[in-house]
Amino acid sequence: MSWSKLKQQLESFLSPALHGRVEYRATSYRYLPDKSGICYLAVDKKNVLNMSDTTGFIRWYQTEQEIKNDPNIQIPISHEEIEAIRQDTKGTVPEDRLQVIARSRKISELAKELLSAQAALSKSNFTVVATTFLSTSIDESLESNDILLNILALVDRRVGKKRILNMSEKMKLKHPILQYFYELRLNTL
Repeated sequence: MSWSKLKQQLESFLSPALHGRVEYRATSYRYLPDKSGICYLAVDKKNVLNMSDTTGFIRWYQTEQEIKNDPNIQIPISHEEIEAIRQDTKGTVPEDRLQVIARSRKISELAKELLSAQAALSKSNFTVVATTFLSTSIDESLESNDILLNILALVDRRVGKKRILNMSEKMKLKHPILQYFYELRLNTL
């Protein structure tokens, strides 16, 4: 589906109060085939969610270091995880070091999950997610783990006042960009 057609369909589902305020924008590079282009969401002509980020690996490392250095984050390590590491190392690693290795692996996995949850997307990924949004129910989009699907559902006209008001507790646990779009929608009720 072409970008203009996709944009037109997405804008047709916008809440009437947000029509003209929320925009879907994209740029392409005609003579640079290796560049996928940039896609972003704009609210009141300001770019709010940029979906092209070349510093993804740096942010992943920074996130991992922040988790490692935060003493308030408690990461439980099960006996099975320690046993798996013991088998990987063939029993040559001391017991206290096994826990450090297990914790480090779990932190690395958590950092990767956090980064993927931060919606570092390209134009092609946005197109895929937007097409998925147009073909799935609004309930599935709201319950999805994909931040972009959640954003598209929050600004959708099919989500009513009662449902928006009932989501307040759930939104406190969500990503800040989701909270931003929730507040935007809440202010239009």
